[in-house]
Amino acid sequence: MQIEDKKLRAKLIEGLEQFVTDERKERLLSVLDNRTRHVTVVLEDLYQTQNISAVMRSCECYGIQDAYIVENRNTFEIHKDISMGADKWLTLHHYPHSEHNVKQCIDDLHARGYTVIATLPDEKRTTIMDLPVERKTAFLFGTELTGLSEEAVRYADGAALIPMYGFTESFNISNSAAIILSHFSERLRHSEVDWKLTPDEREELYFSWLQKSIRNSESLIRHLSSDIAGDGKILP
Repeated sequence: MQIEDKKLRAKLIEGLEQFVTDERKERLLSVLDNRTRHVTVVLEDLYQTQNISAVMRSCECYGIQDAYIVENRNTFEIHKDISMGADKWLTLHHYPHSEHNVKQCIDDLHARGYTVIATLPDEKRTTIMDLPVERKTAFLFGTELTGLSEEAVRYADGAALIPMYGFTESFNISNSAAIILSHFSERLRHSEVDWKLTPDEREELYFSWLQKSIRNSESLIRHLSSDIAGDGKILP
C-alpha cells in the first residue's frame, strides 16, 4: 500500500514499527543505507525464468533497487527457488507487450536522468571499466539467444562489453549482469558520487518494507489510519 501524504506516512511508520522487533528494524535500516538508484538494469524479453530470477537476486544483493522489465514474445516470470525472494524487495517497472515499448522504457529512463548502455559482445566497444560512475546508468540486457533488439541498440546512448580472454564469445545473461553490477557498484561505492537514496525515497521504501515484514499489514494500516484520523495519535 502506498501513501502519498508524507505526514500520514511518517505516523504510520511510527505505528508499524511497534509490530517489528528492534533487530528487524535495524536490519531494514541497514539495507536502506546501502540501496541505490544510481544504477539500474533493463531486461528485454528474457524467457528463461532462472536467468531472470538470478538477475533479480544479483540486483538485490548489490543494493540495486530498480529493475525495468520489457515484455514482447515472452512473459516475465520469477523462479522462486533461484530468486530466493529477492524480487520482494525490489521496485519492478513493467513494460508489457506493445509497439515500441522498448523505446518507451528508454524514454522513461532518460526522463529520470539515466544514461542507457547496451551490453554487447563486440571488441570495438567501450569496456565496463571505462564507463564513468558519475552518471546515473541503466544497463540493457537482451534475450539469451539473440541479444538486444535493433530498437534497443538504436535508442541506447552507448554500448559496453565485459573483457573476455577465452574462446567463448559471451557470458550467460545472469553472469553478465552479476559481473557488471558487481564491478560498477563497487566503483560507485568507492567514489565521491552521492549514490544513496533521497530521504523521501528512503522513507517510502522503509514504509513498503515494514509492510512486507508484518502479516496482514493492510488491515493494520487501516486501523492505524483510523486512529490517526480520530485524534492524531498512534494507539499502542
